[in-house]
Amino acid sequence: MAKSVGSYIFNAVRGGAVGTSEALPGISGGTVALMVGLYDKLIGGAGHVVSGIKRYVTDVPRGRGKERAQEQFRQVDWSVLVPALIGMAVALILAAIFLAPLVEVYEQYAYALFFGLVLACLWIPYTGAGKKWKAWHYAVALVFAVLAFLLTGLPGANLPTHPVIVFFAAAVAICALVLPGLSGSFILLILGLYEPTMAALRAADLPYITVFVLGMITGLALFVKVLQFLLENHHHITLVVLTGLMAGSLRALWPWQDHNRDLVPMSDVPVTLAFAVGGFVVVVGMIVWERRKHAQQEQVETRHNVTV
Repeated sequence: MAKSVGSYIFNAVRGGAVGTSEALPGISGGTVALMVGLYDKLIGGAGHVVSGIKRYVTDVPRGRGKERAQEQFRQVDWSVLVPALIGMAVALILAAIFLAPLVEVYEQYAYALFFGLVLACLWIPYTGAGKKWKAWHYAVALVFAVLAFLLTGLPGANLPTHPVIVFFAAAVAICALVLPGLSGSFILLILGLYEPTMAALRAADLPYITVFVLGMITGLALFVKVLQFLLENHHHITLVVLTGLMAGSLRALWPWQDHNRDLVPMSDVPVTLAFAVGGFVVVVGMIVWERRKHAQQEQVETRHNVTV
C-alpha cells in the first residue's frame, strides 16, 4: 500500500512540474513532460480517453460500441494519468499566483535557468527512438527549428478577450502544450491573452475560465489523436521533428531580450551563465540517474530470467 501511495505522489509531482512550466511564457510543458518521463503516458492516455469518449457519444446510443469504448479506457494507465493531471492543475494555479510574478522580477535569471534545462533536454528526443539519424533527419529537424525560431520571435498581438477568441486561443495553446519546444503560455503571450488569462486565474473569473477550459478540451481532443498516431506509427521521424522544435524554441528563452523579443546587450553575464549551467547540469544529472536506474532494472530482469 505504501508503495502505491508513493507512486501516486511521485506522478502528481511530475504532473506538477509540467503544470508549473505552463504558467511561464517560453517554458514548454511538453519539454518538461519529456524530461520527467511523462510524455508518452500523457499523450497515449489522452488519446485513448478521447477515443473512448468518442465511442460512447457516437456508437453507444446506436446500440453498439460500448465494449470498444471500455477497451479504450482500459488501455489508459489511470494510476499515472489521474495523479499527473491533478498535480498539473494544482501547480498551474499556484504557479500563476505565486511563481509567475517572481519570474517577472528575475526574468533574465529565470530564462537562463530554463535555457539550460531545455538545451540539455534536446538529448531526450534526439536519442528517444534508439536509431541513428541520417542526413535527411538533420535537414528535417533544421526546417522545424527555423520555423520554431521564427514563431518565437513574433511580436505580441493585442486581441480582445471575447469568449470566441478566448476559446480558439485556448485550443491553439493546448496544442502547444503537447508539443515539446512550444509553450502554451508563450502562444497566449503572442496573442496578447497571457496577462488576461493569468488575471482570470488569480481572480477565479469563472466565465472566462469556463470558456478557456472548453477551448482546451476541444483543442486537445482534435490534436492529441494526431500526435498519438504519429508517435505510435512514425515514432522516429516524430521525435526528429520534436527535436527541431525544441532547438528552435530556445530563441524564446534567450536571457538577453526585452518584452518585444528584441535582443539587448549582454549584462550580468557570470551570474546569468551560472543559472544556465545549473539548469543544464540538473537535466544531465536526471538523464544519467534514469539511465543507471534502467540499466539496474535490466540486470535484475536478466538475473531473474536466468534463475527461472
